Amino acid sequence: MEVNNLTAISPVDGRYRRQVAHLSDYFSEFALIKYRVHVEVEYFIFLADKKFFKLSATSKKALLAIVKDFSIADAQHIKEIESITNHDVKAVEYFLKEKLEGLKIGDVKEWIHFGLTSQDINNTAIPLSWKHAMENEYLPALINLQNNLQAMAGEWSHISMLAKTHGQPASPTVLGKEIMVFVERIKNQISLFSYIPYASKFGGATGNFNAHQIAFPKKDWVKFGNEFVENRLGLQRMQFTTQIEHYDNLAAHFDTIKRINNILIDLCRDIWTYVSMDYFKQKTKKDEVGSSAMPHKVNPIDFENAEGNLGLANALLEHLSAKLPISRLQRDLTDSTVLRNLGTPIAHTIIALRSIEKGLGKLILNETKLNNDLENNWAVVAEAVQTILRRENYPNPYEALKELTRGKAAITKKDIHSFIGTLKVSAEIKKELKAITPQNYVGVSPKY
Repeated sequence: MEVNNLTAISPVDGRYRRQVAHLSDYFSEFALIKYRVHVEVEYFIFLADKKFFKLSATSKKALLAIVKDFSIADAQHIKEIESITNHDVKAVEYFLKEKLEGLKIGDVKEWIHFGLTSQDINNTAIPLSWKHAMENEYLPALINLQNNLQAMAGEWSHISMLAKTHGQPASPTVLGKEIMVFVERIKNQISLFSYIPYASKFGGATGNFNAHQIAFPKKDWVKFGNEFVENRLGLQRMQFTTQIEHYDNLAAHFDTIKRINNILIDLCRDIWTYVSMDYFKQKTKKDEVGSSAMPHKVNPIDFENAEGNLGLANALLEHLSAKLPISRLQRDLTDSTVLRNLGTPIAHTIIALRSIEKGLGKLILNETKLNNDLENNWAVVAEAVQTILRRENYPNPYEALKELTRGKAAITKKDIHSFIGTLKVSAEIKKELKAITPQNYVGVSPKY
């Protein structure tokens, strides 16, 4: 059967393909092969720059063009070589040696992959593609959502809202401030994410530069490796490794993304609940339907879609962060299998981010409903009244307000004001107490 959006097994490559096709630049088989070629070429040129052999400026330019112009046909050719070698990284080495022959510099082709093992390429190519995906796709999408939420918070900075703790009416709050809760949480996690290095392994078969050192015993290979990885590739080289990178920092990235996704799930559930409470209406499109049976329905499907995708992403991220840092002795192959799935949780996360953006764009604030809920819950000012009475050293104010309000079907403005009228306090204090309303008893928060 021909593979297309309808026949793909994964919805990432089927139903949602249009939304995440750009992630193929970082996480596809083609991308992995291209990044391997990129690392091999950079290493080869770096060796020449360090005077291990001579390479003309023209040849360097031609080699860099192989990376820049790398095509599907090139990747397919490497896969053809792999079908013979049964080794993916060795196939890249043979491909580049063919290219060197074509450039008439075959006399230096044995410097391709000199002293390296496959994981020196994989554990630099994959962190490099991961770094680019985070910097070019994930973080910009997340920061864009954060900025949109902050703009909405500013727009709603004057909207009083009944709070709910344990699902029950609680001291009023401000809608904008409640959105800022999520802005702050996301911002804090982005800050933590930025401190985690993009780590790599580069040091030969078991991390000790064995082959390099035996060939050139006087060379400072640790310094060489650090300079190549950090200055040439922009990654951080781990100093003591087995055949593979530790993956601890990569796991820390996964765990941070997972925490961010949990924050976003929390956001989705809150907004979903506000929609169900009629605090928000939703914009509609003429030809869309909300239910196959109930014509009136306008479902908050974007937040539900996001929640589902975030949950899937987190399940995969949980496995990735738990599995990758564990390897038998100097290495086993389980990391290779798992690493090929890095793109899937990121795809689900990007889909979720877009769904949240779409859902937020549909919201229409229903100020009347918010105000009615406040007006119907005058009991929430009991805290304010008893606190002022405490200030005035009035006897047992908490207990008095508890007797008035707790468990009662409905407490109205009239009930509260009648109670205030019975208090043995000055007229000035009574005036102060009667000025409190559910709408203005919202406290204070930093500017946003």
